Amino acid sequence: MEYTEIVKFHGHSCPGSAIGYRMTLTAMKALAVTRAGDEELVAIVENDACGVDALQCMSGCTFGKGNLIFRDYGKPVYTLFSRTSGRGVRVCFLDATLPEEVKNDRSKKLEYILAAPEGDILSVKTVSINEPQHAKIYTTASCDLCHEPVMETRLKSFNGRILCIPCSLESTCE
Repeated sequence: MEYTEIVKFHGHSCPGSAIGYRMTLTAMKALAVTRAGDEELVAIVENDACGVDALQCMSGCTFGKGNLIFRDYGKPVYTLFSRTSGRGVRVCFLDATLPEEVKNDRSKKLEYILAAPEGDILSVKTVSINEPQHAKIYTTASCDLCHEPVMETRLKSFNGRILCIPCSLESTCE
């Protein structure tokens, strides 16, 4: 997949999407995998920055399919796991290795990230992880207060009512 496709999906070109592009390309190459049509790949991302759009576009791992897991650690790290091979790889972007002359210049930083040798900007490790569960489909119920549909596993019991999380939080303030 070309970087231009990432730009089209993300909406603009930026260092963050370039980082995600390089990280995902490296992870997929290390695992010798192609884009997932279903749940054959699982991605665990440790930030919610621009690069995650590149990962979704390239790997086919999405929240909707249940094969994209978000861990809010604020780290430029992706772990990609192949259900087919049982292998996983963890890729980290090494921000500290960027040359000083590109760090504060958005366009130079973008160009550098796209052209730099993999080993200069990325750390790649083979990892063993427990295979994540396949996506589950849960029954939907209605919140007793707002009457909107809610996945049953997200309902809360409060003062004899079954509430969605936002309504349960508002009810605790009454």
